[in-house]
Amino acid sequence: MMKTSINFKAVKSDSEAHNFRRKTFDYIRKELTPNNEYWDVDKISDRIQKIEAYCKEKSGRKLQCNAMPIREAVVVIKEDTTLKDLHDLARKLEDELGIRIFQIAIHKDEGHWNKESKEWKPNLHAHLVADWQDLKTGKTLKHQSFHYCRMQDLTAECLGMERGTSGSVGRLEAVEFKIKKKEEELQALEQKLDGMKAQLGSGKFQDLIVKNTNFFGKQQVRTEETIANFGNTFKLFNAELQKSTDELNAKIRQITELQGEIVSLKKDNMLLKRKNTVLITNPDVFAGEKKNYLDSVTRSLEKSIQYERMKSPSSDRSDNSKLKEEMNKICQELSLKNHIPFSAFQQIFTVVELASELFSLLSFGTANEQEPDYVPLQKKKKKKKIYRG
Repeated sequence: MMKTSINFKAVKSDSEAHNFRRKTFDYIRKELTPNNEYWDVDKISDRIQKIEAYCKEKSGRKLQCNAMPIREAVVVIKEDTTLKDLHDLARKLEDELGIRIFQIAIHKDEGHWNKESKEWKPNLHAHLVADWQDLKTGKTLKHQSFHYCRMQDLTAECLGMERGTSGSVGRLEAVEFKIKKKEEELQALEQKLDGMKAQLGSGKFQDLIVKNTNFFGKQQVRTEETIANFGNTFKLFNAELQKSTDELNAKIRQITELQGEIVSLKKDNMLLKRKNTVLITNPDVFAGEKKNYLDSVTRSLEKSIQYERMKSPSSDRSDNSKLKEEMNKICQELSLKNHIPFSAFQQIFTVVELASELFSLLSFGTANEQEPDYVPLQKKKKKKKIYRG
C-alpha cells in the first residue's frame, strides 16, 4: 500500500499561480496538465482580508504581523484519488482540528524521467490551502504535537493509504535523499558539459573538412561543403550545450530550494526537542499536554460510540457483561486504527463519572434518540444539612 503524508506550511506568494497553473513551469509535462483537477471558494488575498476583519471584530485587535493565517499542505495521493476524497479529508480536518480548506489542486503533471529505465515517474500530489483562524478567538489556531499526528491519521484514513513516518524526522530524511539524487544528476550534467567543451579542442573536427585532389595532385579544401559541415555541427552542438546548461541551472535551483527546506525542518526538529525537554522537566506543562491529549481521545471515543449506536440502534444492551465487551471492542478498534495507546483508554475509564457517561451513551445514546426520562444521568447526591440547636 502506498504511503501518504500531509505537511502544512505558510502559504507562498506564488501558490495560486503554481497550484492553478496560471503560468508555465519548466518541470511539468504540459500534455498531462489536463489531468489536473481544481476547486476553490476564495482567492487567498480575499480570504486574508476576511480573516483580518474578523480578528479585529472578535478580539478588538489587529492580526499580528507574524501570524500565519493562511497555510498550505502538500498531500501525497494515489492515481485514483478524487476531489471527493480530498473534500472528505477537508471536512475531517475542520470537524476535529478547526482547519478550514478553501482551495484544492490535484497535480498529475509533475514528476521525473528515470535516467536508467527512461520511465516516467509521476509525483502525484495535491495542494490544500487552509484558513488557520480560530473562529472562537479570531486568532490563529494553536495545535499540539498530537494534533499534527492526528492530521496524518486522518489523511491516511480518508485517502485509503498507509500512514507515513510520524514527525518531521521522516520528512527530513526524504528531503536529504532528494538532495543526494539531485546532486548526483548535477554531477552527471557537469561531466557532460566538460566532455562537450573538450570536443572543441579535439581533432574530431578535422573529419568535417572536405578535400579533393586537383589536376596537379595537390589536395584542396572544398570551401562551401566544409563551411556547411561546420555550420550544421555547431548548431547541433550549441543546441545540446544550451539544453544541458538549462538543465544544470534547473538542478541548481532545485537543490537550493531543498536545502532551504532542510534548514526549516532542522529548526522544527530542534523546537520539538526543546518542547520534549519542557514536557519531561516541567510537571505542569506535562499535565496540561496529557489532559489535552486525553480530551481529544475522549471526543474520538464518543464519536465511535455514536457510530456504533447508529449502525445497530435496536441492539439489546441491558446485559452489563456484553456492554463491557462491546465497549472494549470499540476501544480496541479505535486504538488500532488511529495509533492510540490502549493505556489512554484505560486512563479515561479510571474517572468514574466519565466512564458512567460513556457507558450511558453506548446504552441509551444521546437525548435526541430517547426521551430524557429514560437516560440514566449520573447525579451527585446532595449532602443533607444538619442544623444543630
